[in-house]
Amino acid sequence: MARVEASLPHALEAPDWESSIAFRYRRRASGQGVIESVRHLGTMNLDDLKEIDVQKEKIQRNTEQFVRGLTANNVLLTGARGTGKSSLVRGCLHSYAPQGLRLIEVDKAELVDLPDIVNLIAQRPEKFIIFCDDLSFDDGEPGYKALKSVLDGSVAAATPNVLIYATSNRRHLLPEYMSENLSYTHTADGEVHPGEGVEEKISLSERFGLWVSFYPFNQEEYLQIVGTWLSSLAVPVAQIAEARPEALVWALERGSRSGRVAWQFARDFAGRHSTTP
Repeated sequence: MARVEASLPHALEAPDWESSIAFRYRRRASGQGVIESVRHLGTMNLDDLKEIDVQKEKIQRNTEQFVRGLTANNVLLTGARGTGKSSLVRGCLHSYAPQGLRLIEVDKAELVDLPDIVNLIAQRPEKFIIFCDDLSFDDGEPGYKALKSVLDGSVAAATPNVLIYATSNRRHLLPEYMSENLSYTHTADGEVHPGEGVEEKISLSERFGLWVSFYPFNQEEYLQIVGTWLSSLAVPVAQIAEARPEALVWALERGSRSGRVAWQFARDFAGRHSTTP
């Protein structure tokens, strides 16, 4: 009987909320969901994020309203890869954790359990950001409907201590096709009202009250970011100036001048030129 009972689904249990400021929701092999504390959380300071000042101001203002108990919006951060979308969310977490901000990361495959997570934390005194990183859906995925319902459209009222922050490379979170522009013609598969399918795709992203777009960096912005990361790694100013040509070659080899590429170059350069083990 004990073995049978262990295999049955149980209600989601609360973790030790004092053990960390960030948590991760996972579904075990048995199908039971669990919220685990993140023991080794990478630090990120908002001041370290350069060349995204406009985006930073919007996210920071919205987060500050949230932790102060004022009205705030769910946020969708979209745009070029490696431009600081996820880092900006982590930076806000570290900045506002002393004021009671907490974060729960939920993968796309587990968004179907989102209502259970919200119900668990609805009465907590902390403010929770449910974070969905690199979010995108294919047609028919179950998490899509669950996320729509939690964002706006469920019978249940919005929970004042919960916001959803999501990052994506797709503005509307779903694949879009050229044929969908033909709203007044029948499609090859016989759909009678194809325009309504387009409206359905757009409806999810519209439920995020705040859209923040990120754009690729130009060469000078990329080099400024490289310099910032090298400074944070204690590389001397003279060597930072000498590193500029190498940084450009590094970006050229990877086909990107993103903040992520700048950070990877800085780690490589600092490691190669370090005089201490």
